[in-house]
Amino acid sequence: MINFIVVTHGEFGAYLVEAAEAIVGRQAAGVRSLSVSARHSLGETRGRLEKTVRDLADSDGLIVFTDMQAGTPVNLAFPVVKDKAKTELVSGVNLAMLVTAFNHRSDMTLAELRDKVLKNGRGAVCDFKALVKERSR
Repeated sequence: MINFIVVTHGEFGAYLVEAAEAIVGRQAAGVRSLSVSARHSLGETRGRLEKTVRDLADSDGLIVFTDMQAGTPVNLAFPVVKDKAKTELVSGVNLAMLVTAFNHRSDMTLAELRDKVLKNGRGAVCDFKALVKERSR
């Protein structure tokens, strides 16, 4: 099974995990969220991330999700995972990505799941009014 860490500003990641579990079902193991907050130093947060990566390193792989490119979460995560085998780092996490990840963590390879998560995450971003208008023609 592929494991996941969601690293975000504030509690955003915890709420995304909660929402995805409400849709897909509780993930008994292998899913953690990590908050980047002014309440903790960057050193503390990096230490927690390093420990969580060690804890969730799994033979099937690990995907670390962050909330935005070039933000503190991805800047903390990249040095920790850049040379780690069977580990992916995906920024721009959204609910569609986590639902996809939770649904397919046992039936896809790490590379397949990374690609599907990215595709579904991008597909979830749209101008909905324009989409409805286009489809009703």
